[in-house]
Order: sequence, then structure tokens, then C-alpha cells
Amino acid sequence: MSDSFDRLYQAVLAARDLDPSSSRTARLFQRGPAKMAKKLAEEAIEVAIDAVGGDRDAVISESADLLYNLAVLWAAADVSPDDVWAEMDRREALLGIAEKLPKSRLKRPVVAAEAAEPAPKPAQVVALQPLLSVRKSG
Repeated sequence: MSDSFDRLYQAVLAARDLDPSSSRTARLFQRGPAKMAKKLAEEAIEVAIDAVGGDRDAVISESADLLYNLAVLWAAADVSPDDVWAEMDRREALLGIAEKLPKSRLKRPVVAAEAAEPAPKPAQVVALQPLLSVRKSG
């Protein structure tokens, strides 16, 4: 799967400088990270709604859209798939691949290498308009 995502990511990088009138990817880059984040959130909500509704085919289709929009947002944020795969490897070493690290440092196991690291900066929050009633807008 990572090969497919890596190919998608490379295609996104190649398309970001194309003509926005003919490339959806270039248009997203032109509109900026807030629009990219909105599209990603919309797709995630659509996947969740379709999963709750039991529509397997829609979950598959919307998941592909979600991954595309994730690749676009990563490219804009200068995050590569390798960066994320390395974080997943780090987490797997701590808790196993099927576990998510706790948000709180109090609950999270500390490994020697992390003990010397400075605390991470808080993530920037992007306000999104309510999306629960939003369906595919294009």
C-alpha cells in the first residue's frame, strides 16, 4: 500500500505547478492550506457517514478521495510519506502497530531518546465550517 501512496504523493508533487484551470491538484495548491484542510475534513466525514450507513462501495470510493486529499495536504505542509512511515515505526516500537499513542505525556510511556526532547509546539487549529450535513460538493 505504501507504494501506491508514494506514487500518489509523487503525482501530487508533479501536478502542483500545473495550470489550475485544468488540474484539480494545482487548483487546491492555489487555494491554500485552509481549502486543502476543508476538503480533507469533508472526505473524512463522508467516509465515516458511509461506514455507519453500511455502504461498503462508498467507503472505498470516499477513502480513495480521502487519501488523495491527505497527500495534497502533506505536500503543502512539506511532509513526505517517509516522514509519516517513520513516525508509525516509532509508535510501533513503543506500543505496537495497532495502538495509538496517548495524547497526554503523563499516560504515554517515555523512552530514553524522548526524555531529552523538548516539548512539541501545539498544533495550529484550522476552523472548519460544520460539515456533518455536507455531501460531496466537488
